[in-house]
Amino acid sequence: MFTSINPATGETVATYPELDADGIEMALARAEVCFRSWRDSSLERRTELLTKIADAWEANKQHLAETATKEMGKTLASAIAEVEKCISGFRHYAKAGPSYLEATTVQTASGHAVARWLPMGPVLAVMPWNFPYWQVVRFLAPTIMAGNVALLKHASNVQGCAALIQQMMGAAGAPDGLFQNLAIKSDKVSAIIADKRVVAVTLTGSEGAGAQVAQAAGRALKKVVLELGGSDPLIVMPSADLDLAAKTAVTARTQNAGQSCICAKRMIVHADVYDAFLEKFEAGMKALKVGDPMDKETGMGPLSSVAQRDTVLEQVARAVSEGATLRFGAEKIEREGAWMTPGVLTDMDPESDVAKEEVFGPVAAVYKVADIDAAIALANDVPYGLGSAVWTTDEAEIERFARDIQAGMTAVNSLLASTPEAPFGGVKLSGHGRELGPWGMHEFMNLKAVMFGKDVVAGD
Repeated sequence: MFTSINPATGETVATYPELDADGIEMALARAEVCFRSWRDSSLERRTELLTKIADAWEANKQHLAETATKEMGKTLASAIAEVEKCISGFRHYAKAGPSYLEATTVQTASGHAVARWLPMGPVLAVMPWNFPYWQVVRFLAPTIMAGNVALLKHASNVQGCAALIQQMMGAAGAPDGLFQNLAIKSDKVSAIIADKRVVAVTLTGSEGAGAQVAQAAGRALKKVVLELGGSDPLIVMPSADLDLAAKTAVTARTQNAGQSCICAKRMIVHADVYDAFLEKFEAGMKALKVGDPMDKETGMGPLSSVAQRDTVLEQVARAVSEGATLRFGAEKIEREGAWMTPGVLTDMDPESDVAKEEVFGPVAAVYKVADIDAAIALANDVPYGLGSAVWTTDEAEIERFARDIQAGMTAVNSLLASTPEAPFGGVKLSGHGRELGPWGMHEFMNLKAVMFGKDVVAGD
């Protein structure tokens, strides 16, 4: 049994039954049957379905958003924005997807070859709670367009969101088995990965979960895409617009109550502008309104759970014990639920244990550096390499950062955010493989070479 608890109130939202062994077998059988027909569906049928799914989400936007807020605590405004992003994701693949599947012809010594993208089968997604819809959609939309079918193992605390995704598919007229929500716990995942009907697996989550899924996929010799943790740097150089950089840094650090893999977690600031930036950044963090996530004026709601809140508070306490200065905040709010205040740490030893960890909550570490070399070295001095952001108008500095920061993404003078058109993913302990754009769709497709001799015409 799964229990959804509202992190803003501590009250039980709903309970959901766990899928048993027979239910899992039935789901896998349905996926296999559906794939046999869906793999041969026309591109027109796929784009039509994606458009209808987007329309269903549009029609149910408020209900989808409210369910996410009640289950994991994000503000209603940000939940609505997440649903709207999902709608744009479905529409993007409906529009651009066919072009991503176009074959490529190359000349060979003996004639020519045609490289074709072909579907592979059922793909299992293991997804987290922090963006309960978007994490799923950025896998689901390209899966549908590719001609594959989808299985979802969602986080235990957002089973209501998972059930709604299933409902939206039905409302859009998706064929039975094209997408199935598996209400299961983590101990059932390895056996599903090993099942011959499942061809690949994608996971967004912690590095520990990623290692377990990768190990299971490796035993079965199956493709895996991993989007894991991050400790993203936000670098501020002397030429930056400090007002905009500080405002964006506050948003980056506190969006989703700091519970985002690509939240800027470490502010790395050039000495020439350190004091000015810190003053503006602290003022923004202090001004953030923490409160009822259903209130449109609220800037930050609770964390996803009391356990997650307490983990962040413990990390802050360890950082202080290791020599860091807590400038303000990072305190438990005494009320029912998973509440805490945003906080700022300085004087953090880059080699301390906490400095090497991902702090998955609204607490920022601010560092002072002497020059661009020191900024890049500090940015890279963590095990992670997911995203990064740089604030500078110097073209040479932008090129250095783009080339030398060890990360899958770098935002320039802007908030780092995923988008359906661009690749998303990281390096080092942040995982491997990419989501979104044509790259994400191709991860789980067979790139097949069809070889033709000189006297053979393609299509004969």
